[in-house]
Amino acid sequence: MDDGGLASQLAREAGDILLDLRSARAASLSAKALGKAGDALANRYLCEAIRERRPDDGLLSEEEKDNPARLSKSRVWIIDPVDGTREYGEGRADWAVHVALAIDGVPTVGAVALPGLGAVLRSDDPQPLPPAAATPRMVVSRTRPAKEALEVAAQIGAALVPMGSAGAKAMSIVRGEAEIYLHTGGQYEWDSCAPVAVAVAHGLHVSRIDGSPLVYNQPDVYMPDLLICRPEWAERILQRTR
Repeated sequence: MDDGGLASQLAREAGDILLDLRSARAASLSAKALGKAGDALANRYLCEAIRERRPDDGLLSEEEKDNPARLSKSRVWIIDPVDGTREYGEGRADWAVHVALAIDGVPTVGAVALPGLGAVLRSDDPQPLPPAAATPRMVVSRTRPAKEALEVAAQIGAALVPMGSAGAKAMSIVRGEAEIYLHTGGQYEWDSCAPVAVAVAHGLHVSRIDGSPLVYNQPDVYMPDLLICRPEWAERILQRTR
């Protein structure tokens, strides 16, 4: 199986595992405990599968202690077993599973499963973008929208669309549910690597908010900001954030 097929399969199967767990345990666990259990279960499945099928590649996961050996690898899988543990634990649909492969720092292969919606979006199977709305829509955090995003939205007249996980927000642009995802609150490599790979494959603009590229498999995995948007909005947004 090629890398794209593997990423998609693993994201889908991890999503199915998480849905089964939530169905079986939602009544007996708090939302926080369910999120923690889901993270652990999906992480174990994904890490074991990647190490079995791509033993020579590096691996970076939110739920495992970082192994610096990845820095010497050209190919590094970057995963987030449950992106949006709060939303997952609360029984919402706006959470995701991220499986990505960065090659020489570039997010080359990605799959983002949206199990609550029954969807997997893939870098190796891009679909045409749906038509854009006449009034731009900007996805923001449903609990703590970034100040800069709110300011830019006001400047360009964008409607705000509150949403949960980073993956759900990024994929809403691919799915035609919004035009702009601007984030300045800080993330980590696993929050965006798979969504960025999928977004790029679908022809979206992806960058830091100063216009510079997003680079992965770094010693410090913190990523301060990012912009994912339809290409026609990129320069107008960057003019306001640079």
